[in-house]
Amino acid sequence: MTNPEIDDMLALLNAGFPRVEEMTGAQARAAVAARRQPVTNLDDVASADDVSIEAAHGQIPARVYRPHGNSADRPVVVFFHGGGFVFCDLDTHDGFCRAMARGTDAVVVSVDYRLAPEHRAPAAAEDAFAATRWAIEHAAELGGDPHRVVVMGDSAGGNLAAAVCLMARDDGGPMPAAQVLVYPVIDPACDSESAQRYATGYFNTLAATRWYWTQYLPDDGVLPEPTAYVAPLTAATLSGLPPAIVVTAGLDPLCSEGEQYAAALADAGVPVVHRGYDDLFHGFLTILSMRAAVGPREQLWGDLAALLERTRVAP
Repeated sequence: MTNPEIDDMLALLNAGFPRVEEMTGAQARAAVAARRQPVTNLDDVASADDVSIEAAHGQIPARVYRPHGNSADRPVVVFFHGGGFVFCDLDTHDGFCRAMARGTDAVVVSVDYRLAPEHRAPAAAEDAFAATRWAIEHAAELGGDPHRVVVMGDSAGGNLAAAVCLMARDDGGPMPAAQVLVYPVIDPACDSESAQRYATGYFNTLAATRWYWTQYLPDDGVLPEPTAYVAPLTAATLSGLPPAIVVTAGLDPLCSEGEQYAAALADAGVPVVHRGYDDLFHGFLTILSMRAAVGPREQLWGDLAALLERTRVAP
């Protein structure tokens, strides 16, 4: 059975979302920014403070959300927004980060990493890694527990969260306690079964997905080394990575690669919780007004709480 709410939302998104693959990066950024909706859940958190994180190239803007109530050892979620590596920012995902801080009782650090095509791979991954190390080092000052710092991202942000874990492992730590990958971008080949099946008509399109990779990769299209920090499935091994929660949407060109990465993590001995929502589409989790997304969000908060509770017992 189809869900009329989902059908109506897809029709709205298909009709109104800009054809970014026909634009420059700057034009796409402006077009998406013009669609931004007012945040209606400001009271979900006690505070939301903009900060700057020192990095090799300068400053990385970020926003720290603190839940209501007093606690000195909350989990910390370092969040990387989606947007094809090209658009979106702290404000586009502000409402979602507030809902997450409330739903998980975690401090949330949302990271405004450098965007393509002005800053191509691996710039975004380098910023995500630097921000994660900062969050671990400053967790106590943020009211968080340095042993329970999680990396999380949706879409392109899911790619960055996966990359951060690989970078932390290869660098000898510190390692995030967990990784949460929400319909992640994994494979620049864009040739999976779901990419072909859901190429058009389901909000995120195959043409747009290919364009995102064109913007993010170097001009020659060759993956920079180490390739795994851009295309995680090219890693020689996925062993030694933190536990993962992977969320996929059935009506999504990216579904197959998310499923493949979850399976590859499990095959490498990484504990994985995979939640697949067959009747939902790319981007559903951050649409706070959609009733069909409420259950999956609450499921995610529960999965994350259970995972972090195990981390608390055995840091």
